[in-house]
Amino acid sequence: MSDDQIAIPESGRKLFASLSKDKFPDLSGHNNWLSKCLVENNDIYFKLFDKKTKNGFPFLDAIKTGIQNAGHPFIMTVGCVAGDEESYTEFADLFDPVIDKRHGGYSKDRKHVTDLDYTKLKGGDLDPKYVLSSRVRTGRSIRGLALPPFTNKEDRKKVEKIVVDALASLDGEFKGKYYSLETMSEADQDKLIDDHFLFDKPVSPLLLSSNMERDWPSARGIWHNDEKSFLVWVNEEDHTRVISMQKDGNMKEVFRRFCEGLQKVEAAVKKAGSGFMWNEHLGYVLTCPSNLGTGLRGGVHVKIPHVSAHAEFENVLTRLRLQKRGTGGVDTKAEGGIFDISNSDRLGFSEVQLVQFVVDGVNLLVDMEKRLEAGKDIADLIPAQK
Repeated sequence: MSDDQIAIPESGRKLFASLSKDKFPDLSGHNNWLSKCLVENNDIYFKLFDKKTKNGFPFLDAIKTGIQNAGHPFIMTVGCVAGDEESYTEFADLFDPVIDKRHGGYSKDRKHVTDLDYTKLKGGDLDPKYVLSSRVRTGRSIRGLALPPFTNKEDRKKVEKIVVDALASLDGEFKGKYYSLETMSEADQDKLIDDHFLFDKPVSPLLLSSNMERDWPSARGIWHNDEKSFLVWVNEEDHTRVISMQKDGNMKEVFRRFCEGLQKVEAAVKKAGSGFMWNEHLGYVLTCPSNLGTGLRGGVHVKIPHVSAHAEFENVLTRLRLQKRGTGGVDTKAEGGIFDISNSDRLGFSEVQLVQFVVDGVNLLVDMEKRLEAGKDIADLIPAQK
């Protein structure tokens, strides 16, 4: 039995296989944004059931991951993906309400704001006693090529060539090298994954249901600068993931490197005659609706055993517009009071605003941890909703 057959629930497989244009599926056991929107408005399902984008990406493939996977134990999943840039317009009857709900009220007439001026960030040098590492990442998609759920081997290789050629032109602190997974040993892959440098093999049911594992590891790889502080993943969940990271609390430096490096990559891609998917409503277009807009997740690994055990922890995170994960990723629990804390928003706020939320929020969480370590109350530190 293959890995995907083990990972994807059999009940979900059967439900997807039984989908019919004449009958609305039973989604009573589902808990994702797709199911919520379809249950609220069954007409979306019937209207789009047999539709395809002009490139041929079917609506049913867009919703497959949310039908086969009822939910996730740690996060509220979206439940649908785009197969190409046109998915967001061709299937707007679905994507508009999903985007609105996932991003806390983002209507179809709003315009997204991009701001990569890192000098606007206030503060950002976080307490290294508590903050173990800092990272800012985003994704970018090459215009004119299918996204990973719908791509083929040829287009995947085109993405790889465009991106790797652009990266080869970088110099200074951004000078680096590309490593293809096709030629990398399994031991080297495992080492890079354990060190949080490389994306894992596609075993998550959310990725498998979206066809992310096809032709693995063809045209997948990682590029990083000589210091391993600026990385680009190629052909994972998106065409590219651009990451700035280092093992301390200096989020200000991480964000500077992120902004400068990202703009250099985009300039190099444009110089070669290509460009990124972008529009003024959705910002940068990526595979999952959760990553639209900035695509940015600014996160730190922070040790807060006292705060995380406090009754108000979840409420505080919500008010700070932050989210928590285990340090091993979305599918892991936190251990030893160490959490991956990051911004919960992507769309409707600029890059500077989102990283500011993280800096301000983590500073407050550390202040709370110090109070609780001293046996003092933190009631006066509970924030208002941002």
